Amino acid sequence: MAEIQKVFNRYEKKFLLDENTYLKFKKDLDEYMEEDNYGIHTIRNIYYDTPTDELIRTSIEGPKYKEKFRVRCYGKPSYDSMCFLEIKKKYKGLVNKRRVAIPMEEAESYLIDGVLPTNPNQIFREIDYFFSHYPLEPKRYIAYDRLALFGKEDSEFRVTFDMNIRSRDYNLTLYSDEDNEYLLEPGQRLMEVKISDSMPLWFVRLLSRYEIYPTSFSKYGNFYKKQLKEA
Repeated sequence: MAEIQKVFNRYEKKFLLDENTYLKFKKDLDEYMEEDNYGIHTIRNIYYDTPTDELIRTSIEGPKYKEKFRVRCYGKPSYDSMCFLEIKKKYKGLVNKRRVAIPMEEAESYLIDGVLPTNPNQIFREIDYFFSHYPLEPKRYIAYDRLALFGKEDSEFRVTFDMNIRSRDYNLTLYSDEDNEYLLEPGQRLMEVKISDSMPLWFVRLLSRYEIYPTSFSKYGNFYKKQLKEA
């Protein structure tokens, strides 16, 4: 089956909300935004890194340029489900995501046995180069439940709320979502704002009204630092 490729270029801003702030903020947000068709859905990821954790250690240092690789699926996968292989790069705040969608069976053939799909597209060739440049291996499972919204006037303006952010560093498979540790306090949400240019004025005013401030937040980075503290 041919892979489907997609490229995203945008800025991503992150905010942490407690449950009370989220409920009030979300009520006002509904005037300007709509939930996507999936409602609250689960996203499962396997993050890859080198044996010495080079990618995440570099990312934590806060360089102008950083990159990572992950495999993602939506909901509980089956052997013939589609999943996404994704390179995520960030340079001076601009996030570039390059990903392909292929069946789990083909993804596993590549990730486990190095078998390329027939006639791989440009992004898959970039992924293959990424693997030749870094000695990558699966390092961490991270999942969360997400609610995604898009602007009524500008559908490219997107806001997501992630909750129940959970992870483990063993049994690294997308087929299981058990025996995880959690990152946030109960009721907390991680809000991500995805924009191509600037935030709408009405959104900036809502942030000011509820005293919501941006934060630096990496799911993989935070779990990695937590792991180091517990070691």
